[in-house]
Amino acid sequence: MTPAARVQMAIDLLDQVIAAARNRGAAADVILARWFAERRFAGAKDRRAVRALVYDAIRRCGEVPVSGRAAMLALAQTQPALADLFDGSRYGPAAIAAGEPVAAQGVAPAWLEAAFEASGLDGDECAALLDRAPLDLRVNRLKATPEAVAALFDGAERLAFAPDALRLPEETPVDRTEAYVEGAFEVQDAGSQLVSALAGAAPGMTVIDLCAGGGGKTLALAAAMANQGRILACDVDRPRLSKLMPRAERAGVSITETLLLNPAREAEALADWREQADLVVVDAPCSGTGTWRRNPEARWRLTPAQLERYVDTQAHLLDVAARLVRPGGALVHIVCSLLDAEGAGQVERFVAAQPGWAAVRLDAPAGRPRGEGLRLTPLHDTTDGFFVAKLVRQC
Repeated sequence: MTPAARVQMAIDLLDQVIAAARNRGAAADVILARWFAERRFAGAKDRRAVRALVYDAIRRCGEVPVSGRAAMLALAQTQPALADLFDGSRYGPAAIAAGEPVAAQGVAPAWLEAAFEASGLDGDECAALLDRAPLDLRVNRLKATPEAVAALFDGAERLAFAPDALRLPEETPVDRTEAYVEGAFEVQDAGSQLVSALAGAAPGMTVIDLCAGGGGKTLALAAAMANQGRILACDVDRPRLSKLMPRAERAGVSITETLLLNPAREAEALADWREQADLVVVDAPCSGTGTWRRNPEARWRLTPAQLERYVDTQAHLLDVAARLVRPGGALVHIVCSLLDAEGAGQVERFVAAQPGWAAVRLDAPAGRPRGEGLRLTPLHDTTDGFFVAKLVRQC
């Protein structure tokens, strides 16, 4: 493909991504995967170039663009060589006309930028939310050591704040290795690893992972417990939860069981677990503002009403979780969000509404205090954005 043809293909893909963002359709990575699967003529080099153009344009536009071409023209404003490819050549984009729409550049929709400012994030912190994310692994201590896994990959870097974490060069094909198949490691952001470790899971505990999803944090908790004790992994999403047990088997984890929950009826399903848990982890559904490095178009999908629904769901789940913790046990609230409404504000509400509970300060090698918890950011910590807080039920 010619460079101009790559630009036009990126514009066509952006049109689909924009439409999906407006209509709650497929995520950008799914759209790109389907597109390339139907166009085998695009070689690996072409696919990489087109993918880079699409995501660079998405990152450039704060508000939802009117079109893929408008988004690409915004990117071209910062890359003169790209503007030259709007030459009207065969398979390439038409020449740039005077006065045609160009998407506004920015970090996020205006209402979200205001919410970030109110949550104590400056412009540099917000801009870093759209950087490219690194590739991090969590070494599974049940099967391997960081030294052994690091020796398998060129350029592997140990991270001081997450002892089981390795950072690899982008696009390292980790899932094709024998070590991955045998469960020696999982792909997991170092920040996710750290907040899992801060939960304080230990051998012999009874742990409930209330929003387990596909099990990334469940497996990290099991490794911290040396596969001794009991973990109940719950979720309302059947397809995601169904992936957990095969992953656990691959990782050598045998202490986990799963429970599918019905939304708004979680307490009923968990009645037998009331006051039984040493630790309950609530990795709550959230806006995902801390993960924009991986899916930057997500900021076009979020609305104030949707954020309010997330906040309500988080409050509900924390209240459910509180009933499961034994006296002296702990509840850990985690969100991959940097908005106070989902982090520090939730903890403040919980402590005010739940007598006999207190937040404890987390001593961590990364992150900074925010309210009664700890916040990780891409700029300060080189991780995804997270908020984590630990609450203890008094005896």
